[in-house]
Amino acid sequence: MKCGFCGYLFEEREGISGCAHCPAKCGRGMLKCPRCNYENPPEPAWLMQLVSFWEKKTAKLVNNS
Repeated sequence: MKCGFCGYLFEEREGISGCAHCPAKCGRGMLKCPRCNYENPPEPAWLMQLVSFWEKKTAKLVNNS
C-alpha cells in the first residue's frame, strides 16, 4: 500500500488501524501510515489483483532476458 500523503510504501499488516478507536464503527477499514500517521482508505481488491498480475508479468520478462 502507498500512503496518499507521504508516498511511503508499506504492507497493510504494517499499517495502524485508523478505525480502532472510532466511535462510528462504519467499517471503512482505514489504515494509518506507519511513517506519517495519515489515514488511507483500503486498496480495492481489483487494484491489488491488477498489481499482482503486473508484478508477475514483469518478473517473467526480466527472468527471460
